[in-house]
Formats: sequence, C-alpha cells, structure tokens
Amino acid sequence: MAGDDEARAAREDTEAFDDDEQRGSSELGSVLLHETLKNALSNRGLVLDEQVPLAEALRQMREQHQGCVLVTRDGKLTGIFTERDVLMKVAGTKVDFEHTPVALYMTRNPIRLPEDASVAYALNRMCVEGFRHVPLTDEQSRPVGVVSMRNIIEYLSGFFPKDVLNLPPEPISGFRSREGA
Repeated sequence: MAGDDEARAAREDTEAFDDDEQRGSSELGSVLLHETLKNALSNRGLVLDEQVPLAEALRQMREQHQGCVLVTRDGKLTGIFTERDVLMKVAGTKVDFEHTPVALYMTRNPIRLPEDASVAYALNRMCVEGFRHVPLTDEQSRPVGVVSMRNIIEYLSGFFPKDVLNLPPEPISGFRSREGA
C-alpha cells in the first residue's frame, strides 16, 4: 500500500512538472512572438549628447552599471557607444578622455528597433548581427530604451523557474587547475 502511494505521488509530481514545462514552453513561444519589447523589457538606458567627453560617458556607464550609451544630437539617436567600442577603438590609443567627444568613438547609425518590436525579432537581430545591445526608438528616432542580450536572457529564464532556480550552487565542472601543475 505504501509503495502504491509513493508511486501515485511520484506520478502526480511528474505530471505536474510536465504540465509546468508544457505551459512554460507554449507561453514562451507565444511571448517571443507577441510580447513587445516595451512590455517585456524595461531599461531606459543611458542617453548622452554626442559632445559629452569620453571621460564622462565612461564614468556614467560605470556608475549606472550600463554596458552602453545611447548617443544623441538634438534628442535624436545618432549612435551607440558600447563596452566593445571601448576595447576595439579606445583601449591602447592615446586619447584625451577629458576633451574628446564620445561621438568620435561611437558606432554611428546603429540598427535600432521600435519599442513595439517583438522579443523574438529583437533576439533574432541580436543573434544574426552579433549585437549585445540594440537601441529602441520612437517614430522620431528619439531613444526610448535599450535592450541587451542579458535583459532577454533574464526575461526568458522566468519561463523556466524550476530549471533555473533549482540549479546547484556550484555546477560540476572540470579540473580547477592545469593538469600536472
């Protein structure tokens, strides 16, 4: 009798887990296609004028924990300045950080998305183009936010809370030191 009760409880747990997984998967598919970035993700982003010095842009990125700056002129998006721009364009060069405008090192005319674009479309563009950040703009090209790959991953992980939250504190990994060291 006790064995039957345990088997029934195990079956019920498995069925409940399967129901959650199916619901998560179908919800995820629906959200990816139908949920807009405006509703799903909210990161206003860091917006600075293109004449702001590099030193100020970097200081604000660091203080506000932002991986990019949406760069504007007269309130309209003209570029994006990212951590990758710092590494590929600024690092190792002689730059007067206090007097050099961020416009000289930003990526001009970046691909942008409207805030009513679907999460799936944003994810597709980011994967295909290799971007970690995509600006969101309104009809007048004014920045309204930024979506990052991290935002999307955090948002999507909410559809699989059991899988994400039940991971061990330290996943099993390979050797921690070099072989023979």
